[in-house]
Amino acid sequence: MPQTSHGEPLISIVIPVHNGGNLFHQCLIHLKQYVPAYAEVIVVADGESDGSWQLVEPFGFRLIKLPQSGGPAKARNAGARAAQGDILFFVDADVLIHAETVERVLSAFQNHPEISALIGSYDDAPGAPNFLSQYKNLFHHYTHQQGKEDASTFWGACGAIRRDVFWAVGGFDERYRKPCIEDIELGYRLKQAGYPIRLCKDVQVKHLKEWKTVSLLRAEVFYRALPWTALLLRIRQASVQDYQSFTSDLNLRFSSRLSVILIFAAVLMLFNTLWLPLLWLPMSALSIVLLAINLPVYQFFYHKRGLLFALKVIPWHLLYYFYSGLAFAISLGRHHLQPYEFAPMKVRTID
Repeated sequence: MPQTSHGEPLISIVIPVHNGGNLFHQCLIHLKQYVPAYAEVIVVADGESDGSWQLVEPFGFRLIKLPQSGGPAKARNAGARAAQGDILFFVDADVLIHAETVERVLSAFQNHPEISALIGSYDDAPGAPNFLSQYKNLFHHYTHQQGKEDASTFWGACGAIRRDVFWAVGGFDERYRKPCIEDIELGYRLKQAGYPIRLCKDVQVKHLKEWKTVSLLRAEVFYRALPWTALLLRIRQASVQDYQSFTSDLNLRFSSRLSVILIFAAVLMLFNTLWLPLLWLPMSALSIVLLAINLPVYQFFYHKRGLLFALKVIPWHLLYYFYSGLAFAISLGRHHLQPYEFAPMKVRTID
């Protein structure tokens, strides 16, 4: 194994897993096939009950077993403590790396020594064939491919960070006990402390997760939208400048925020057309503007999956804006009624 001058691997790949099943097994196969000799693989079994940890032994990867499930934040921190590489590369247990993934991660740090962390993207060929899985993962791919290279967030499914920087900001906040926004919150602390994050669009992994209606809405609303909005409100309260920087990229771009406003205005007008029929005209105009703003998204799906698929995307995409706005309203109410349950972790700024 090519190593540093101290005899350590150059990069450590950390994978938290909780009841990973067959998807995790596929993840391990790709790791074995494509991880280069200069990298180590550390799997952290997060209080499993289905025996997925037993899948690790035949592959020869390092295994850490936690007796009770504490969430991916705690599992990733446990893997990071055991890691020897200067670069920590976090990968989820339901994604597949490609032949060039690890090499591109390491090359990004070597070619851009100023960056402290990087995030990648899902590829444009999701593993699960059903419509919701294709839509959700392709939309994620589109969002990251359209994002700014000077990123404002971190991503635990395909994200790498210098080990010393990771511990300088305190690692993942283990008070997030579910797969939630622990990676986004880490990204905020990195940016707050002055550590640059780069979005490397050519660093890609394949997502295997199968999304269904209930699981998608539960994850989107309760594990993403609500806690993410709470974090944003906390950031705004602490620093307006940080808030503006944090809300100018990826899912929080101006076009997305404007779309939320337009969808609520259109829905409100729709309900009031029963009493004021003339509202059909401004409601129709708002709907046309909303579709026009998001036309690049629908064109992307049209080119990837055809006209019928793109048409099926539209109602789900509008629903996405609706529940995002609803989550913001709920979180705003909570924010003013009671303080957020824990404060940001203190970080060490760059000297």
